[in-house]
Order: sequence, then C-alpha cells, then structure tokens
Amino acid sequence: MAQVRIDGDDLVVEIEGMNKLWAFKSRLTVPLANVRGATADPGIAADPKGIRAPGARVPGVITAGTFHLDGEKVFWDVRDPAKAVVVELADERYARLVLQVDDPRATVALVENALIR
Repeated sequence: MAQVRIDGDDLVVEIEGMNKLWAFKSRLTVPLANVRGATADPGIAADPKGIRAPGARVPGVITAGTFHLDGEKVFWDVRDPAKAVVVELADERYARLVLQVDDPRATVALVENALIR
C-alpha cells in the first residue's frame, strides 16, 4: 500500500511495509508540474503489466515494482485492485504510477486539487 501526499510543489508517494521490498522503492517524489492527473481505476489490474524489472508479480496477490510495457515504464504497488489509483505523469522516469491507497476517491481529489492550484 502507498500513502500519497502533497509536499509544497511535489507529489510524494511513500511505499509502506513489506511492499518496499517487493517494489524495490520506499519513496517516489514527482514535481506537480509533471503530474497530468489521477483516477481511481480498479479495472487496471486486468491490464497487461509488461516485463517486470525489478519487482514482483504474483497474480491475485501482488504487483509491485517497475514494469516495462510498449516502451514505457510503469510503477506498480497494488495488492487490492479495488483500491487502485492511477497517476498519469509527463516528462518523468515513469509514465504512470499505479498505487493501492486506503481511500481512492480522497487520493484522486487530493491530486486533482493540487493540480488546480
């Protein structure tokens, strides 16, 4: 699971618990200027993931880490697809972040409101 917060002009994602181990990351920081938007998307878990490098994928259990698909890098940290949020990025290492959060609607609102400012 991930905690998403806004810190000044940055979107900060903190990876929690053992997911740090599976995702090979503990924190991601992205300038808000490079965030295009966020959506709650429980159906994304059914989408192709691509090639994992590095990360972990056990279908129905966890998808975490960096995945390469169609020339893009996507960061995943999802156990429960019902709580998945997709953050679209531009001019960043990752094209998108797919994150499990406690409250998808609140996380989407947090990101979208930060982009309005």
